[in-house]
Amino acid sequence: MAFFWSFSSVPLLGLLSLFLTTLPPPSAAALTTTSLRFLKPSTTAIDVPVFREATAFRNGETCGSPSIDHIHVAMTLDASYLRGTMAAVLSILQHSTCPENVVFHFLYVRNEPEVFSSIKSTFPYLNFNVYRFDSRRVLGLISKSIRQALDQPLNYARIYLADILPVRIKRLIYLDSDLVMVDDIVKLWGVDLNDKVLAAPEYCHANFTNYFTDAFWSDPVLSRTFEGRKPCYFNTGVMIVDMNKWRRGKYTRKVEYWMVVQKNKRIYQLGSLPPFLLVLAGNIEPVHHRWNQHGLGGDNIEGKCRSLHPGPISLLHWSGKGKPWLRLDSRKPCNVDHLWAPYDLYSQSKHSFEE
Repeated sequence: MAFFWSFSSVPLLGLLSLFLTTLPPPSAAALTTTSLRFLKPSTTAIDVPVFREATAFRNGETCGSPSIDHIHVAMTLDASYLRGTMAAVLSILQHSTCPENVVFHFLYVRNEPEVFSSIKSTFPYLNFNVYRFDSRRVLGLISKSIRQALDQPLNYARIYLADILPVRIKRLIYLDSDLVMVDDIVKLWGVDLNDKVLAAPEYCHANFTNYFTDAFWSDPVLSRTFEGRKPCYFNTGVMIVDMNKWRRGKYTRKVEYWMVVQKNKRIYQLGSLPPFLLVLAGNIEPVHHRWNQHGLGGDNIEGKCRSLHPGPISLLHWSGKGKPWLRLDSRKPCNVDHLWAPYDLYSQSKHSFEE
């Protein structure tokens, strides 16, 4: 079940068949501001940071109508990553020619009113909606991965965007919360999908076989999954999605299918990324690498520092274990973390970088 709250300025076929018949039908119910008072808050104590109010960003003279020419951006929302979300939103607005046209769609699992009100007070003019992602949809499908953060239900919400968001949204940019944009988002919005369901930067130099286990490659049926296409790694933290094609092609169910296979025969080690690769690798529209300078958080085990890749940059992404706000607070930042710091709205941040 998806709940919606809006703010705006003013051989495995038998197994698969059994699985599909037990899934609850996706639905979306409108949730008004008034009815939110009666929602039971999360019973887990949360410590929500206090943020400075951001500057109001206004459209340039060449922009279309803020009520018509929308740029739809989806992100996840929870207390633990809220500091990253705030920085990401600020970076998008600050570099946008038409910031009033950007509509944010935040997906959450736990009812955390303090988080919602924090977004509103930090960005009083922000046009945004929040939607509840029912974690029961994936709890039985999540397999333990190499890092606990990758196993959280909210990390899988991106699979269900087409089910949760209103059908009027035809095109969407999905972004992770551990990134900042240093270019105009309208350029990413304008990417030609060329009849593909999804566009993203892809990296064909990466060793694609490393994303799957020996059990996958040694299976005579599974190993033929990529026949007829040239699969390349792509990072699901930055994606442009044709929502209509996703719905018509039933891609949510296709991704879920591989999660069922994973539960019965361990074929990968990471979280929500490999099933995306199994369904779409080799069949997406490639986007320039400047739109996902990923891996700045290091590897998934230690999160060691990494340097920037050569070439132009439009988006910096701290994928991996190391998050810039944690490394900055510890006074042991990596060099790349200094590029994130200017977007940090946390009221207690100083970023003096003293030893």
